[in-house]
Amino acid sequence: MFGGMNPKQMAGMMKKMGIAQESLNVSRVVFEMEDGNVIVESPDVMRIKMQGQETFQVSGEVRKEDVEMFSDEDVEMVVAQSGADESVVREMLEKCGGDIAEAIVKLKADEE
Repeated sequence: MFGGMNPKQMAGMMKKMGIAQESLNVSRVVFEMEDGNVIVESPDVMRIKMQGQETFQVSGEVRKEDVEMFSDEDVEMVVAQSGADESVVREMLEKCGGDIAEAIVKLKADEE
């Protein structure tokens, strides 16, 4: 549609239509989601303002990062409280969605 237009002409047209765009100096973008994070390192980020709304266009190299529901300290605490093996504790914490108290109760119930 605008194949032969140079970037300055394009910016001028966008400005006439009430669209402003600005390149942002961003080092990293993280999208936090329930099942993990999407991370964009050294991204190109454009802020676009149009009709009173702001949108962001993000491009770059993407990687996925899983979110742990519990820490190593949580595992150590459940092992100490329940006396169960670490691998069993990790499994139980996963089943319990990281709920430490629930994991301890269930592991102790399994002993009985």
